[in-house]
Amino acid sequence: MEIHWDDMRIFLAVARNESISGAGRILKLDPATVGRRIQRLEETLGVALYIKSPQGYALSDDGQRLMAHAERAEQSLLAASDEIRGQTGKLTGQVRIGAPDGSANYLLPQVCARISEQNPGLELQIVALPRVINLSKREADMAITVSQPVTGRLTVQKITDYKLHLAASRQYLEKSKEIKKLSDLRVHRIVGYIPDMIFDKELDYLSETGAQRVDAASNSVSVQINLIRHGAGVGIVHDFAMPFAQELRRVLTDQLSLTRSFYLIRHVDDRKVERLNRIAAELTAGLKFEVAKLEATLDTRAF
Repeated sequence: MEIHWDDMRIFLAVARNESISGAGRILKLDPATVGRRIQRLEETLGVALYIKSPQGYALSDDGQRLMAHAERAEQSLLAASDEIRGQTGKLTGQVRIGAPDGSANYLLPQVCARISEQNPGLELQIVALPRVINLSKREADMAITVSQPVTGRLTVQKITDYKLHLAASRQYLEKSKEIKKLSDLRVHRIVGYIPDMIFDKELDYLSETGAQRVDAASNSVSVQINLIRHGAGVGIVHDFAMPFAQELRRVLTDQLSLTRSFYLIRHVDDRKVERLNRIAAELTAGLKFEVAKLEATLDTRAF
């Protein structure tokens, strides 16, 4: 019984996308070709690798067992390819980074720009999604999160803490009633997350303010900040985002200060790939630097 790596590559793509057509788009193959290759692999192994349903292709028990071996083979091939091409110690190829849109908008662009400038052969992709990135399905090579995952074959590294405060636009504060204590928020419009779209408990900021409602909402941090900039109300803003919105002023900093953390999440098998290890190290160092630098600028700004 002979299994070809190209068949395993197709097997992994279908497993991660849970569909023939999705795998075809990633692999740039016709879905019919993907289907034939999967059928051939199943016939070669003598087992059904997927449970097919209207919702897509879910791995069978045999498919789950094969998945673990296929992923280890994939990482070994990546490491061997880097070494044979003489690229160990160099940063090249494509790396996809998943992140919540706060860090994706206000931190990652400058960090990735510096890494790319120093490594012309490296293609960095930032995936900003208002949900948890699924590394098992290879939606990204590594991900930044605001909480530690509790399941999956993953490694977790804390990057840094960051702070958030209530903020509003100068224009809003000038025309609205004063905000001297948290209870004053009852007569102000509140900007925040769409309640049923909060995908991580660490993002439930407003529960700590005592606010009972959200008057203007979005599942995107950058949209929330723009709503606040344009006078839609008062909301929680990351300190590292404040320098990008000069119209905003923090309020009640002595009464409410939130601290959250960023974590770098990677698939456990990726520890063997030196290229990804180095990118992870540069990414974490860059994010620490950016958060510290941007938060430090607030010490000199008058609010």
